[in-house]
Amino acid sequence: MSVHPSAVIAEGARIPKSCTIGPYCTIGPEVELGEDCTLISHVVLDGRTRIGARNIFYPFGSIGLAPQDLKYNGEPTQTEIGDGNTIRECVTISRGTTGGGGVTRLGSGNLLMAYVHIGHDSHVGSHCILANNATLAGHVTVEDYAVVGALCPVHQFCRIGRHAFIGPYSVIKQDVLPYSLTSHKPESAVFGANSIGLERRGFDKTTVEALQTAFRLLTRAGLNTSQAIDRIRADVPALSEIEELIAFIRASERGIIK
Repeated sequence: MSVHPSAVIAEGARIPKSCTIGPYCTIGPEVELGEDCTLISHVVLDGRTRIGARNIFYPFGSIGLAPQDLKYNGEPTQTEIGDGNTIRECVTISRGTTGGGGVTRLGSGNLLMAYVHIGHDSHVGSHCILANNATLAGHVTVEDYAVVGALCPVHQFCRIGRHAFIGPYSVIKQDVLPYSLTSHKPESAVFGANSIGLERRGFDKTTVEALQTAFRLLTRAGLNTSQAIDRIRADVPALSEIEELIAFIRASERGIIK
């Protein structure tokens, strides 16, 4: 194992020999790292934190520390991180709370840019991008392949659907529809399907066009949400992505951004 002499590793921490621990890193006694992880420098890992393989942590990250929740009283909650994530400078990921399920979870293959915050009990899927200063309050769910733009605050208990793209500076106070392009003008609103992102990920033209039609019915046809769903059922091909969109809307507890 490559460990800089200035690093402080508590007894009990589980670190494979393939890991690299840079200068001035601090690792707590209940931290478990997977193979081939790299902590560049000044990284703090603490709490009951389980981290998979091939993750790279840039300087001044703070992972697994106590949540920013006044109700938290030292309960033994957790942080779980998958494989192959890039976690850039000054990222903070708080551990869970007993009231929110006890676990903050990050999947695999994600890019968290500088100053991202993932609050307690949030669940981020895999292959997501959170741009600089994107901040998730507690209990937020971000599904696979979503992109959260720079300087976007996301309210507690909001859900961001798969393959959604949120433009920078957007204030997210309700659920963000899967496959959507959502941005602010002057308030956050849906501007259709995330067509460029979907095409890059191999979605065919028929699927993208069907999603565009569904979003037009939801946002620009002068229909309420129930009426829009009925029109989507009648006018749009019954693709799995359309069924996922409708199911997401029906499961929303905070309402959806339209």
